[in-house]
Amino acid sequence: MGKLLRIITPLHKRTTRDYIGRMTDNKVEAMGVAKKYGRDYWDGDRRYGYGGYRYDGRWEKVARKLIRTYKLKKNARILDVGCGKAFLLYELKKLLPQSTIVGMDISRWGLSHAPKEIRKYLRVHRAEDTYPFKDWEFDLVISITTLHNLTIDKLAAALGEIERVGKHKYIAVESYRNDPEQFNLQCWALTCAAFFSKREWVWLYRHFGYTGDYEFIYFE
Repeated sequence: MGKLLRIITPLHKRTTRDYIGRMTDNKVEAMGVAKKYGRDYWDGDRRYGYGGYRYDGRWEKVARKLIRTYKLKKNARILDVGCGKAFLLYELKKLLPQSTIVGMDISRWGLSHAPKEIRKYLRVHRAEDTYPFKDWEFDLVISITTLHNLTIDKLAAALGEIERVGKHKYIAVESYRNDPEQFNLQCWALTCAAFFSKREWVWLYRHFGYTGDYEFIYFE
């Protein structure tokens, strides 16, 4: 398997979260709304998700890290599985104008509110469904805070497709290392279906034959 990286953790740690407040704010109802991945999830009240997810340039540093880490060339081919509003792909395309980018997500709202310049590169597609691409078609396949939203059977399928189409792979998911982090994750998560510890995620990656790099974000 690949390496444990630290690419999006600094970005994740910038946000302050009220875990108890989330848990006690009619969370079951909020989970149902969030799992529709519509306007409320992206741009509605914070209790349903992002609370207004707008472009602010924060993903540029992540894009630069990915380019350096994987030594991406000017004409690199990049796939983002679960791209959401595709702000990261937008930054990658700005830094590598000759690159080929593809973004996939199940949220029509998210894709339709991506930067106009790259919407033509985006498509509605589920992470677990067969990808319409050849083996090793992409120099890099990324999936950031998406795969933990899948049940284990769908997770196996998604990992298999990511492994198949990518020469290099990088995945980031929500996880925990101890009881307090597990509690916080369970309080905060609205769409998560795979509540696995760091050790369990590593075991699953190996079990399903995933050979790429990975990262975990924790709710400390």
